[in-house]
Amino acid sequence: MTLKQRLSDDMKAAMRAKDSLSLSTIRLINAAVKQYEVDERAEADDAKITAILTKMVKQRKDSAKIYTDAGRNDLADKENAEIEVLNRYLPKMMSEEEIKQAVVAAVAETGAAGMADMGKVMGVLKTRLAGKADMGEVNKVLKAALS
Repeated sequence: MTLKQRLSDDMKAAMRAKDSLSLSTIRLINAAVKQYEVDERAEADDAKITAILTKMVKQRKDSAKIYTDAGRNDLADKENAEIEVLNRYLPKMMSEEEIKQAVVAAVAETGAAGMADMGKVMGVLKTRLAGKADMGEVNKVLKAALS
């Protein structure tokens, strides 16, 4: 079953269950996917939908942090609840230890010696870890490994 079909089935289930949070979040996902398809004039595959979901999670994490800093915990809680719904459709994220192993392997493979080679290593890691790891976390681990 494709991710698109799963979203459609889950939206119907959320309507039947009157789960307003899941329903509204799935509708946001579908809107973002449809926007991509209209803009690019191409069908969104599972990999592209995963990229869209990852971007949506990052946006909500940023918003939740801003709301928390501003003392608006009610809005931060709503963003965090949406993150939980979005995470249902993302593959299991890599642990910090798995990220460290991938960084060490990529550094050895590219022969990187210092911070000047960071872009080269990051390019390799982006293709390997897309959708599997938070690239911000990968960036931190890579900086620590190269410095």
